Amino acid sequence: MAELAGRPGTSGGLALRTGQFVFAAASICAMASAPGFTNYTAFCYLIASMGLQALWSLGLGCLDCYALILRRDLQQAFLMSLFVVGDWVTAILSFAAACSAAGVVVLFKRDAYFCRRDPQLPCGRFEVAAAFAFLCCTFSAASALVMFWLLASL
Repeated sequence: MAELAGRPGTSGGLALRTGQFVFAAASICAMASAPGFTNYTAFCYLIASMGLQALWSLGLGCLDCYALILRRDLQQAFLMSLFVVGDWVTAILSFAAACSAAGVVVLFKRDAYFCRRDPQLPCGRFEVAAAFAFLCCTFSAASALVMFWLLASL
């Protein structure tokens, strides 16, 4: 189990963290560039959740870089349990935020037709932000599963 792809302190783990950070930052940028997003709670929640995800991923990405440069092993029970809890919390928050934002976008576009009635509403940017958030969730879920598997194998 020590050679599981995506474990902390490896290039696979760094790639997972980089993917999480990039897509979280892209979601934040897409949502922040949409005027009026602060009028909707789901979009504010998406920004907050993706901000937390970006900070968590950046921190663990730096830790992965440190471990790669100094060739340190990060598979210690305390560290792994911390990674598991952090990954699962951020993954669940990110998924909830992505689902709520996507739900509001579907409501605006297909149910209430707000996007047709109000051309000033940046529905396309809302969609892009939600899509990036779901991509971030895939990386987060993969990382959370790897961390849980590694903790269980210790």
